[in-house]
Amino acid sequence: MGKQKYYETAKPQETAILVAVPGYKQTDEQTNEYLDELAFLTETAGAVTMKRFVQKLDKPDTRTFVGSGKLEEIQAYVKEHNIDMVIFDDDLSPSQVRNIERELQVKIVDRSLLILDIFALRAKTAQAHTQVELAQYQYLLPRLTNLWTHLSKQKGGIGMKGPGETEIETDRRIVRDKISLLRDRLEKFEKQNFEQRKSRAGMVRVALVGYTNVGKSTLMNLLSKSDVFAENKLFATVDATVRKVVLDNIPFLLSDTVGFIRKLPTKLIEAFKSTLDEIREADLLVHVVDVSHPSFEDHIAVVNDTLLDIKSADKPVLLVFNKIDQYLEQREQEMQEESGNNEEGEHHVRPSIEDLKATYMAKIHAPALFISATNRINIDELRAELQRRVAEIHFERYPNNV
Repeated sequence: MGKQKYYETAKPQETAILVAVPGYKQTDEQTNEYLDELAFLTETAGAVTMKRFVQKLDKPDTRTFVGSGKLEEIQAYVKEHNIDMVIFDDDLSPSQVRNIERELQVKIVDRSLLILDIFALRAKTAQAHTQVELAQYQYLLPRLTNLWTHLSKQKGGIGMKGPGETEIETDRRIVRDKISLLRDRLEKFEKQNFEQRKSRAGMVRVALVGYTNVGKSTLMNLLSKSDVFAENKLFATVDATVRKVVLDNIPFLLSDTVGFIRKLPTKLIEAFKSTLDEIREADLLVHVVDVSHPSFEDHIAVVNDTLLDIKSADKPVLLVFNKIDQYLEQREQEMQEESGNNEEGEHHVRPSIEDLKATYMAKIHAPALFISATNRINIDELRAELQRRVAEIHFERYPNNV
């Protein structure tokens, strides 16, 4: 018998390069942080980042987003390393996509398409699938002409989930009909959700909100003793999950909602209206922040701006700084490095939660709590504060339902 042959059936991981065109007012540190986030999005979508290209301009080139010299530089790298796609950290116009694709001859993905692709990966329920599909078709409609010319050479992969692989690009009417159908389907879901929310009358509603990947789902599991999917990826959860929680005989409904992110596609916000209704109709928002992230203040601002956009900025908020175990480790390491540079070699005691409570973070954002959901640090204090806040709302709103 001859030697048995084995064939590789797994799809090779797609390779990508990242492109950013920051204005001159944006610092290099900010640019690197934004590209780190884009790289994390790329990894979450299933690709590997090979290189980053940055070009500072007063405003992006109207034709190819980057200047001609930078485009040639990108083109040379793409050809030399056989790159599968180029991902831009901003939204591109339909004509920019066509022009860049014509020059580079590879798949061109902008920030919105990348996020839509991740949402398509993460959607679990029929409603979430409908919401994502609607946002995809709305994104595709103005980009139909010549957008999928590269499909003759390479099919599937990032940016290709959902409607892209059909022949819809030749008929805008079919796409508009599909959008109308999906909107009708979402209206039915929204009516069902409305009836469900009506049936929850008499109970206080609390919604977890925050930037993506801050630990909301982990906290949800801890407080509700449920099993909500959670992992260290952006947009691990795109479906709203609602659980009944009882603290000191006071019942309330706790919902875990989709994470926010800077430059969240407008169409996605519109499509996820019913999911965001969990936030709009909540009595109390628990704003979860990853305090170990170097840009956590920016993340707070993004969440606050998004709450303003969805008309929910006036609700009572409890700010919860999560991942303090990682933050304290970082601070201890920084202090040790400072001690090493100090001629006297002073020994520093590891900072504590009490030290955190005395910082500007606690004072500026009062009321605020410091916890670690993963390591269950300070959870009793969080439960006590939640119980106090929920009880206040409960007795005020439902005095006869005690």
